[in-house]
Amino acid sequence: MPRSVRLAAAAATTAAILLATAPVLGAQTTNPRFGRWLLKSDAPAPASNIMTYEPFGTGGMKVTIQSVNARGDTTRWWYTTMFDGKDMPVTGNAGQTHAAVRTVSPLVNEIVNKKDGQVTQRLTNVLSTDHNTIAVIYMREDAGGRTTGVTFATYLRMP
Repeated sequence: MPRSVRLAAAAATTAAILLATAPVLGAQTTNPRFGRWLLKSDAPAPASNIMTYEPFGTGGMKVTIQSVNARGDTTRWWYTTMFDGKDMPVTGNAGQTHAAVRTVSPLVNEIVNKKDGQVTQRLTNVLSTDHNTIAVIYMREDAGGRTTGVTFATYLRMP
């Protein structure tokens, strides 16, 4: 099945689920994504992955990822977005130079990661209706734009 058909099918399925289950959010003063999110994982300590979403500018967000591997080595990288789909520089991640985030719906964002102008990964980031879980679909791409792998992750809001 061509990549464009798979992407369209995934987007249509996600949209249908959200339209059927999402409440009307109305005007909000803060982004419900703001806060710290822990990757749900079976990896033993000290391994962890925490996403932190903070306000940036007027209506934007700073995204910080801090990961600890099994040896206890920590990496931390970040970028900012205005949710307008424009490439923004990524700091601290050798595998990624830019990220572009656009809002698909109040609960869904699409993130396109690039390395030196080449798309390497497309993410669909879905916030649950209770605002306590984020599900992420990671689709890796090769230089020809073909999907080479798909993985899923769940992040839980931290207190």
